[in-house]
Amino acid sequence: MKTALIYHPIFLQHDTGPHHPERASRLQSILRKLKKSGIIDGLALIEPQQASVDDIALVHPKDYVMGIQKACAAGHGSLDPDTMVSKDSYEAALFAAGAMKTAADLVFGGEADNAFCMVRPPGHHARPAQAMGFCLFNNVAIAARYIQDRHKLNRILIVDWDVHHGNGTEEIFYNDPSVFYISLHQYPHYPGTGSKESRGAGKGEGFNLNIPMPAGSGDTDYIKAFQEIALPAINDFKPEFILISAGFDGHKDDPLSSVNLTESGYHEMTRILKAAAQTNCKNRIISVLEGGYNLLSLANSTHSHLKALLA
Repeated sequence: MKTALIYHPIFLQHDTGPHHPERASRLQSILRKLKKSGIIDGLALIEPQQASVDDIALVHPKDYVMGIQKACAAGHGSLDPDTMVSKDSYEAALFAAGAMKTAADLVFGGEADNAFCMVRPPGHHARPAQAMGFCLFNNVAIAARYIQDRHKLNRILIVDWDVHHGNGTEEIFYNDPSVFYISLHQYPHYPGTGSKESRGAGKGEGFNLNIPMPAGSGDTDYIKAFQEIALPAINDFKPEFILISAGFDGHKDDPLSSVNLTESGYHEMTRILKAAAQTNCKNRIISVLEGGYNLLSLANSTHSHLKALLA
């Protein structure tokens, strides 16, 4: 398998301050691990194109996008108590969304079998008109809309295994039967959403599947949930493209959660979704980095994820 690693140095310039958990050293630690292990030699390292304002506007109102640009141009500041920006954050966010476009085009065109977008800022907490939870633009949601618009596919699956519920992604597609959102997340936990009763609304009812995981859940619990709940729903939906919001903050060593996943768990979840992509959608699968705040466990978990994509 040929796996693309989508990355741009601009992601290191999104400066959140010296003590913020979502910091540039996260990506630097992943790069060190990939180089030390040698796995990077087997990846196609691709710099992404920048997303346009029109691309972002597939999900976010243009006045919101311009507000983010203005806030970043002003220099260091906070959009909420958790979400910091600096002068380069807007450009980094455009490239983060653009990385998913680049990955989608490569995989759809057969130039890569799959892809991992190693980006920051992350995206899945970004609501249509609100930045929150370290997120400015919703990268995975923009990708889903881009794939539908550019490649004319109808059924997009988003699987989110970040330890925090992707409230922004859920909100964007809550009434939409063409995008099936599945989230496994610690519950209750930030941001407080993600109950199993939230199943979508209107035509989108039944196309939002939350699988709340209690604190202390580990690899066995997650794999069981994948096999018994998520996978049957995926096969019923028959997606034409699979997107993964790949947060690695459910690791047992992560400081922002109480879930006990390991590198082996992330490898197996990746393998399951890769097999689902082979069954349903011509192997079309891409992932994007969300959370993960212990530098060692983030690097090791990402390495395991990429090993599974390469296998």
